[in-house]
Amino acid sequence: MKNLLEENLWFVYSLQVVLIGIIVLFSWLLLTDVGVLSMHLSRAGEKTTVVAPLIEAASPPPMPPPQPLETYLKVTGGCGIHFGGTCVFVHSGPSASYPVVAKLRNDVVLKVASSEVRDGQTWYHIIFDEGLRYPERVKASWYVANDFVHVFQDEGERTIVIGATSTKKIVVNRTKQTLIAYDGDTVFMSAKVSTGLLLTPTPRGIFTIFKKTPTRYMQGPIPEAHLSQYYDLPGVPWNLYFTEQGAVIHGAYWHDDFGKPHSHGCVNLSPVDAEKLYNWATVGVPVVIED
Repeated sequence: MKNLLEENLWFVYSLQVVLIGIIVLFSWLLLTDVGVLSMHLSRAGEKTTVVAPLIEAASPPPMPPPQPLETYLKVTGGCGIHFGGTCVFVHSGPSASYPVVAKLRNDVVLKVASSEVRDGQTWYHIIFDEGLRYPERVKASWYVANDFVHVFQDEGERTIVIGATSTKKIVVNRTKQTLIAYDGDTVFMSAKVSTGLLLTPTPRGIFTIFKKTPTRYMQGPIPEAHLSQYYDLPGVPWNLYFTEQGAVIHGAYWHDDFGKPHSHGCVNLSPVDAEKLYNWATVGVPVVIED
């Protein structure tokens, strides 16, 4: 009886050893399949060291660095569309003692290069860095006092990103002289516009906003576009470019004839409507010009 019990215990012990061996073997095979980083023998004591597999989470793609903001000013206390009232004076230096080189109407938007305080007054140095058609017309530096302007920050000029899509759409009707902005089937805004005159029509078709900028110095004449009229308009606000030939949706501070053709091919909006549309629209938004 005693011998039988010992045999049974020995059988159980042997079975346990076999099972443990199988488990160890299976674990080793599993580690090998997923990739063991290293396995080596330590000569001191002949110990076996197994380094567990290192599984790293996939790193997300790097985010593009945020675009630095630029500083701009909008004239809020200047003269009217026909220079009625008191204009904001532009001086050639950071003091009212410097000569006046320009007069600004309300809703002009200009880019600020720097600012300085002189005799308790903050002066903003204006920069035109977009490339002027007639740079010789700007004969001196431009400085504007902070009394009658609103200073703000914006990303500045933005251009279209490849593959950009949008649920938004802008529809301009040349017959009705209207603009309607949609987000899907929902109307975001509608406004009266002034499109191009008979000899300088706004192009008809389907386009895309490929560039936007809060300010642009627009100058004429433009010989390549057969425009012989002289004009000089600093700080044209809230520009949405939709053709490479220069057709733009923008604010117009020099007239209030919205609802009738008036432009050289652009789509003019009131400055209030243009700012609203500019802040809503992104590059990549389709623009439909129809009759």
